[in-house]
Amino acid sequence: MSTSILTVPVHKLAHDARMDVSRIATGAAEEQDLVAVEEPLQISIGRRDLAITMRTPGQDAELAAGFVFTEGILRPGDIARISCARNVAAITLAPGAEFDESLLQRNFYITSSCGVCSKTAVESLDAAGCTILPRESARVSESVIRSLPEKLRQFQYLFQRTGGIHACGLFNADGELVPVREDVGRHNAVDKIVGRAFLDGALPLSDHVMLVSGRASFELVQKSVMAGIPVLAAVGAPSGLAVKTALRFGMTLIGFLREDRFNVYTAPSRLNCFWNANR
Repeated sequence: MSTSILTVPVHKLAHDARMDVSRIATGAAEEQDLVAVEEPLQISIGRRDLAITMRTPGQDAELAAGFVFTEGILRPGDIARISCARNVAAITLAPGAEFDESLLQRNFYITSSCGVCSKTAVESLDAAGCTILPRESARVSESVIRSLPEKLRQFQYLFQRTGGIHACGLFNADGELVPVREDVGRHNAVDKIVGRAFLDGALPLSDHVMLVSGRASFELVQKSVMAGIPVLAAVGAPSGLAVKTALRFGMTLIGFLREDRFNVYTAPSRLNCFWNANR
């Protein structure tokens, strides 16, 4: 059964808003500036509320689908329909689909600055059925890795307008950009990309590389592992738990990615680099 998405246009969707500001440099001036929009999204399954996330409006069905999948609540084929309206994403289960209703008692409240912060145990991924990522998946060249930040920057339209939003890009092993999603929350941008693959029946993303703006937290590694993504790169630093989780599941984790340098923290064998060839 295919998943259908119903979006009700109850108001004009706005990703940014114009605000009055006092700009201080060598003097002061009253001007207007664009800021990223942040609004709550209530995610529900049937008549039961599951989570509230602070997000940038847009791709709400993707966000809801990605969230319930990366948190181990629903699996591909479990969703029949997602209806989005008035900052609510309502998920209708497919006939025969079931899930652990005790998860509804976890009281998810997700800010734009972090994911589900209380979930910091690697064991949670084992419980969700995650396995070691295949070593032979997504062999990527060093030149492809170096090219990713500039390719992502070219499509960070909201960041260019507001300067206050994160981005996530999914690439194939040849460095071709598939989708880009922007959001005030890094974890939301990842959920939107994973949710798109979930709705398209494209999981696992075993031949892809994901690049995220900012740092690589445990939550981002968690969501990438759930989606079967073997290579995760970040323009910032990884956390210690992110490295530990990537090591546990055989993910290639890259940090401080720039056009001229990057750090590889785990599973370097997937990278076709001169220093790998000499080992």
